Formats: sequence, structure tokens, C-alpha cells
Amino acid sequence: MNKAVIIEIRAGAGGDEAALFVADLFRMYSRFVEKQDWKITLVSSHPTGTGGYKEIILEIKDDEAYDNFKYEGGVHRVQRIPTTEKSGRIHTSTVSVAVMPVATETEIKIDPKEIRIDVLRASGPGGQHVNKTESAVRITHLATGIMVTCQEERHQIQNRERAMGVMRTRLLARKKKEELTLRGNERREQIGTADRSEKVRTYNYPQNRITDHRIKKSWHNLEKILDGDLKIIIKAFNKFKK
Repeated sequence: MNKAVIIEIRAGAGGDEAALFVADLFRMYSRFVEKQDWKITLVSSHPTGTGGYKEIILEIKDDEAYDNFKYEGGVHRVQRIPTTEKSGRIHTSTVSVAVMPVATETEIKIDPKEIRIDVLRASGPGGQHVNKTESAVRITHLATGIMVTCQEERHQIQNRERAMGVMRTRLLARKKKEELTLRGNERREQIGTADRSEKVRTYNYPQNRITDHRIKKSWHNLEKILDGDLKIIIKAFNKFKK
């Protein structure tokens, strides 16, 4: 499939450590995209006070984006010693990743009567415009309750366009669930409950090892992979799927 993708990264179990690992995965995906010279846009982010994120939503535009990221969906588990841990005990935290092809207006048409659009003041980091102008946009799909908020852009119209793009993508995922009940909702399957036991990949810092549990393969260059060297994992999946 040749299509741009929306990637949603959310903290699961583990509190601040999970939020910090959201930032790590965000950096890993961003570095990979930079190396491919693709376009990446930050759609939405909810930072914490410790340098992590509760949630980050990205849009990556390139014909090869979905093919490269489609195996990233699922629960990523991290095992490491937090900087705040005085006894040296290893903590286990989880982060959920959902990868969805961007839905176009021809695939999903949204009637203005089906949604409510609220304009609000942006909050958190973002420059002088924050809390001074009503540039943030929140869109609610009335029938499903799906809500999307975007405040990353300086102008309201840009935030509205990005939020609508995410809304269409989420509604398309919901539509696929209804049409393919046996396969289920791709996004829901990927996210699960973000419990520690629902894992597709484990990042073990003390052992410098990343293990993907779906193809039962491990790599011992954790730092390099987290710096955006995802090709080694992508190639392993492509070989496994043949």
C-alpha cells in the first residue's frame, strides 16, 4: 500500500517512565523519517512535566510510509532503570502505537452536521501565541464520541485541517471494523489495553537488546535502532512475511 500514515503513540502502564518512552519512540520514528528525507508533521502532543508525553500524533507523508511503518503497531514494552530509581530496580512500562493509512475525503465524507467544532486557546509549550489567541481546535464526532484536538499550528485554520485529517482516519478505521468484523478494528487491535502482557516488542536496556515477539527475533544494537535505524527491523519483517 502506497499511502501516508497517521501514527499515534500513547503512554500505557508505567507512569512517568511510559511517558518518557513515548518521547523515545517519537524520536526514533522522527530520526528514521529524517534519514529517508520524508515529510513529518506533528499533529498533536500532550507533554508531561518530566520531559515525556502522554500522547503524540504524527503524520508522515511518503508513498512508502505505510509499508515501512505498518509493523510498528502494537504495544511496545520497555525494561530499564529509571533515573529516579535509587535502588537500581528495573521497571517495566508500556507504550501503545497505532499505525493507520491516512483517509482521504473521497474515502470518508464528513457531514458538517455530524461534528462539533470547538475553538480554544492553546496550552503548554508552543511560543508566544500560546494562551493569547484561540488557535487550538477540538473536533467531536457526535455519533461516535471520537474527539480530536490539534494545537501545534499557529493558525486556527491549519489546526482545523489537521484535526479533520485525523478524524477521517479514525472514522475509516472504525468503518473497517464494521465491514470486516472477523478481522476487527486494526487500530483497536494494535492498541489493545496497553497492559504489560500485551506486547509486540520489548526494549531491554540492561541487556542492550530489542526483541520482536511476533517474528521471534532479537537485535543487540538498541541505541542505534532508537536513533532511527529501523531498516534492520523492517527488512527482517519483509523477509519473514515472504
